[in-house]
Amino acid sequence: MSPKRGERAAPPPVGNEYDLRFASTEAANGWDELARHATGNLRRAFGKIRSAPRATDDPARQHRLKGKLGSTVWKGRPLEQWQFEVTGGGRIWYLVDNAERTAWITYAGAGHPKATD
Repeated sequence: MSPKRGERAAPPPVGNEYDLRFASTEAANGWDELARHATGNLRRAFGKIRSAPRATDDPARQHRLKGKLGSTVWKGRPLEQWQFEVTGGGRIWYLVDNAERTAWITYAGAGHPKATD
């Protein structure tokens, strides 16, 4: 059974790790697509987002989105929106929720999100 909106992307976090959850069913389906095409890269992205959702050590792969895409109101609160480049075209967009220690996956897929076109 495929995951749905609000469900966890993987096992529960341990210690100071962030919980990864899907913001939509479309994001969950995109995650499954990435898993079929780039398993190793997706696993590395998952680990990095879970441990350091705002990491800046590899800005070509992981960075905050620019302009109006850089933040979004989620459940009534403004949250930063970040991107992790999984493959040349594959992306994960996520919101960083410090209060809940959750990264909400808003987009996952093997191609560029339409919002950046």
